[in-house]
Amino acid sequence: MQKKERYQRVIDYFQKAMPIAETELDYGNPYELLVAVILSAQCTDKRVNQITPELFKRFPKPELMAEVEAAEVFEYIRSCSYPNNKAKHLVGMAKMLVNDFKGVVPDDITELQKLPGVGRKTANVIASVVYEKPAFAVDTHVFRVANRIGLTTNSKSPLQTERELMKYFPEEIVPLAHHWLILHGRYTCLARSPKCGKCGLTEVCKHYEKLQKSKQNE
Repeated sequence: MQKKERYQRVIDYFQKAMPIAETELDYGNPYELLVAVILSAQCTDKRVNQITPELFKRFPKPELMAEVEAAEVFEYIRSCSYPNNKAKHLVGMAKMLVNDFKGVVPDDITELQKLPGVGRKTANVIASVVYEKPAFAVDTHVFRVANRIGLTTNSKSPLQTERELMKYFPEEIVPLAHHWLILHGRYTCLARSPKCGKCGLTEVCKHYEKLQKSKQNE
């Protein structure tokens, strides 16, 4: 199967099976999403959603978070992974947002990456989800699923994966496709034990093809 055909089959499947796909992080504005995505690094969305209500209640605007020490933010996020570093990043991010961007979350990926705690993946999430730009955030789920299905070939890094996905997914559906792969990886194509029996992509999946050939050779 040619790569273009595989992509089209994947697109056709998700458009029917998952016509609505969006972030599972709870947020009310761009600043809140930025905070939530920073907290979500190596942490589940479920845990982040348990943390953020009180955090947003105390710091509804970046101006308020910019005024405090990291130690105060830490008390609100201590149950997430790496709370010390994330508390420092959040305060630093809030200060830069206020001082350099007048409190407005930028829509440019390069500008976003200047903020403490914001790498390319986080910047792409904000650009895609908030500003609906054709930016493909590659997390562990996207990296794994794209490789297993065969959407990427010998990709060694998130950036290589991002570039290959951007090459083949039409621009207008990139924001949606990003969530398709994340949610598929989160609930079906699990890291240790993928639920191939419940997957609708087995006919186009290279990983599944290898599994079947392995069973035949046993």
